[in-house]
Amino acid sequence: ARILRYEADKLGYPSNFTIYDTQDSQRLISSIIKEMSLDKDVYKYKQIYSRISSYKNSLITVKAYFQNPELMEADTAARRPRLGDIYKEYVERCFKAGAMDFDDLLLKTNELLTRFPEVLAKYQNRFRYILVDEYQDTNHSQYLIVRALSDKFQNICVVGDDAQSIYAFRGANINNILNFQRDYDDVKVYRLEQNYRSTKNIVNAANSIIDKNEVKLEKVVWTANEEGQKIKVHRSLTDGDEGRFVASSIFENKMQNQLKNSDFAVLYRTNAQSRAIEDALRKRDIPYRIFGGLSFYQRKEIKDVLSYLRLIINPADEEALKRIINFPARGIGQTTIDKLIVAANAYDRSIFEVMKNIDKTEVKINSGTRNKLLNFVTMIESFQVMNQTANAFELADHVAKKSGLIREFGQDGTPEGIARMENIEELLNGIKDFVEGQRELADSTGSISEFLEDVALATDLDNDKGDANRVALMTIHLAKGLEFPYVYIVGLEEDLFPSAMSMNTRSELEEERRLFYVALTRAEKQAYLTYTLSRYRWGKLIDAEPSRFIEEIDEQYLDIITPLEERRINPMLDASIFGDIEPNKIRFKKPAVKKKITPPATKFVPPKNLKKVAKTNGNTNLFDSKLAVGNLVKHIRFGTGEVLKIEGKGADLKAEIKFEVGGVKKLLLRFAKLEVVG
Repeated sequence: ARILRYEADKLGYPSNFTIYDTQDSQRLISSIIKEMSLDKDVYKYKQIYSRISSYKNSLITVKAYFQNPELMEADTAARRPRLGDIYKEYVERCFKAGAMDFDDLLLKTNELLTRFPEVLAKYQNRFRYILVDEYQDTNHSQYLIVRALSDKFQNICVVGDDAQSIYAFRGANINNILNFQRDYDDVKVYRLEQNYRSTKNIVNAANSIIDKNEVKLEKVVWTANEEGQKIKVHRSLTDGDEGRFVASSIFENKMQNQLKNSDFAVLYRTNAQSRAIEDALRKRDIPYRIFGGLSFYQRKEIKDVLSYLRLIINPADEEALKRIINFPARGIGQTTIDKLIVAANAYDRSIFEVMKNIDKTEVKINSGTRNKLLNFVTMIESFQVMNQTANAFELADHVAKKSGLIREFGQDGTPEGIARMENIEELLNGIKDFVEGQRELADSTGSISEFLEDVALATDLDNDKGDANRVALMTIHLAKGLEFPYVYIVGLEEDLFPSAMSMNTRSELEEERRLFYVALTRAEKQAYLTYTLSRYRWGKLIDAEPSRFIEEIDEQYLDIITPLEERRINPMLDASIFGDIEPNKIRFKKPAVKKKITPPATKFVPPKNLKKVAKTNGNTNLFDSKLAVGNLVKHIRFGTGEVLKIEGKGADLKAEIKFEVGGVKKLLLRFAKLEVVG
């Protein structure tokens, strides 16, 4: 921006030009789409902005766009043949307003240095020595600016680590650092190979991972630190179990080693994965902080879904109604809402009641708006009818679809839109997990009311942000540059990490491997890798395969943890699903290649002594013989507890147990997942 302030007049801009932020740019594009009378469901302003931004970062001007048939054909195939016209109008409007957006700061600087040799010479002489940090994260536009400025004197020093190049989705090009020695003469390379952060086991394990990448700069990272603990690998049944393992492990490590909450970090590939971790930490009363975002239940799309559910339970909930009465858009504007609020106050009724009886009020609205209000009322009342018989998941799934929320967020193909869809999916997964968990409780129906009560308590805990001593939760991208004594990397499964979107090319897969390398090297003393045998997808439990990245770590640095699944007295199975698996006997073996990628996918192959498990019909003799008052039991959600009372017969046999987490619970033993420990 500094160069542009001095030289902007050469490009026709004032020296005091305005810099548009992302929201400014998106608002302008939204206005242009409306003025052109284009379908806003096809020409989504955030997607158009993202597309224009990528063009600018690739130095594709409006003129270059219209000279590139491939780009135009791609946009036509995406049903956006007018994208070029929007781009042209956007650039012209910015110019008339004397404004540049963030991407222009690089694009226009390149234009200056290319079109005006005297400007280039001026700044080459001014900046004779150039230092660039994090060079592996530079994009093409930044690369060209650095090349141009350093070309005359070639006094340039760049610092970077190709193994930590993880921002290709933002336009970063790893080739900039890989080809540095080709771009400049008489290059001297200084390899900073000593790691001062991590133990030998962590450093060596990370080396064994990154060594699998074909495209890299050769180096051997080492450390003088102690050997340290091996990296612990834990498998769970589901993502809910995974969250509970992480919370329990953090709790136990704190107690045994006198640690602080802030000594721990939980890293995940996608934001949506935080839900199960957050829920488990709350139940353990372990404070946490979400880095770079909101806690799960504070995210906009989650609050949208929950507002529908709140209104179904309580039609007088005006805050919930005002949030979703016109979302997704249904033509009910703020003026109409204001009239409804005035009428509700005048009649001493809720807004929803006024809407139901709109024909009996003096609210002045046209017939079209009247019908929209009544249609909204009819929709909510249909949800209320369903709520009388449906469990929480069935209702929430139906509401998310019929309200239009799934369609609304599903049409947004931007990274933010995809993240919102992932969060809604994870909310439904969480509700499904909640319903399954409530089956054990004798006094629970798994209703939406019970779920909302659970969420309300969770949200209340979110509001206590005063204590800095909290477990850190964040995506791996946000963890770059940070370090923690204890790190948990969760969700290490195929199609999650590595991401399903990275399976198209070798370069994409290698970036995922670099991302895993970054995650692992955040740990100072101890790293945990966790994966599940199944994970909820849109409320259905889907089999999962362990990530190939676990198999790629040299096994001498791994410690396989066997879950405490044996001796469960009746988890709908009459024996442990893990049979007689012993620690350190798990191996990961590559199956046949499923896609044209290198290396091939990893698949979990159980040991030969894994026994098939027959389903049980809930034989109560098992409970009669193994469970008694005074027994100590362990529950996967509630922890350790003492049996206070046993009552009932047959399928209604119940146990009243005082747990360390959650207090006294009355469990139906035909569903209860208990392990006798004393």
